[in-house]
Amino acid sequence: MNIQIFGFKKCSDTRKAERFFKERKIKFQLVNLSEKGMSKGELTKVAAVIGIKNLINIESKQYEKRNLKYIRHDIQTVLLEDSLLFKTPIVRNGSRSTVGYQPEIWKSWISEEK
Repeated sequence: MNIQIFGFKKCSDTRKAERFFKERKIKFQLVNLSEKGMSKGELTKVAAVIGIKNLINIESKQYEKRNLKYIRHDIQTVLLEDSLLFKTPIVRNGSRSTVGYQPEIWKSWISEEK
């Protein structure tokens, strides 16, 4: 398994995702989106699985602050410019991805590996 968790240190769902994999002794790489955003290639791969609209957090303070509700925008460009707009955690396992806390899906990944 090659697990990457994209999220924020202060996000409770990101911390729950970390705990999920730690408890199962599965190594993962945590990418703190407040320090380092997602690359265009990573975003493209994740969006192909999840859908670009599912990655933007329209309920975030940042979305409201930037007034994106009323402005027409390219979601990919906005996410690459401002990583505070991502829904988190985004968990990647090779070509598979999830957004949000999805333990049932992660368990299926683990059982497929055995």
